[in-house]
Amino acid sequence: MNIFDSIPDGIEEEIFDTLTQSDNVKIERVISKGHQSPESGWYDESHNEWVIVLKGEAIISYESGEHEKLVEGGYTNIPAHTKHRVSWTKPNTETVWLAVHY
Repeated sequence: MNIFDSIPDGIEEEIFDTLTQSDNVKIERVISKGHQSPESGWYDESHNEWVIVLKGEAIISYESGEHEKLVEGGYTNIPAHTKHRVSWTKPNTETVWLAVHY
């Protein structure tokens, strides 16, 4: 298997693929293309989330007003209950993320 396999040409909605999971950990591939989180609110996860951008670019915004730009190879750890949202992903190419929820 390859993390870049099965990426469709046209991406209307963000794609979330669970690669593996257990009781305490879930690893997923996320594919974005100009997508952002809904304006209606913030993600407020009950678990920690470590993410890395494998391809493309993205900006994560936090309720605190901080913004973090991630380029290929860029990663961050988002502690549980840190309100955040994806405010931008590169519009002309896929952004492929690997997310580890723990």
